[in-house]
Amino acid sequence: MKEIQFSIEINTSKERVWATLWEDITFRDWASSIDEGIYIKGVMKEGNEIQFISSVNGYGVTSLIEKLNPNEFVLLRHSADTKESGQQKRKKEWTGGTESYSLTEKNGITVLIIKTYVPQEQEETFNIRLPRALERIKTLAEKMQ
Repeated sequence: MKEIQFSIEINTSKERVWATLWEDITFRDWASSIDEGIYIKGVMKEGNEIQFISSVNGYGVTSLIEKLNPNEFVLLRHSADTKESGQQKRKKEWTGGTESYSLTEKNGITVLIIKTYVPQEQEETFNIRLPRALERIKTLAEKMQ
């Protein structure tokens, strides 16, 4: 796996950016830039497992919320790849990788940094899709004001 990182400045509070990241309707919107039809199954709470599932093909990943500081940071550790809407394990393409979201705010501008490990064969795809997702997060968060 290879670590990739992207960041963006968003003209709103980190609380609005956080809400855009994790509220169901906005999550589904921006995350579809990465994987069409993706949604979260579970509760965002440190120590919980959640699943990111595609409603289009039923594939997903189960992740442990290893660290959670609301409005500032979340670290996810991918523990299992799944299929059939999270009901069955599949190849371990994402297992063991991490993904983090960091937010810092200064003078009403929030910097969002996403770091993630991706399988090398998907690096090019994510180098295209993650910046699109960040732009969508920016649009949604700034529109919420």
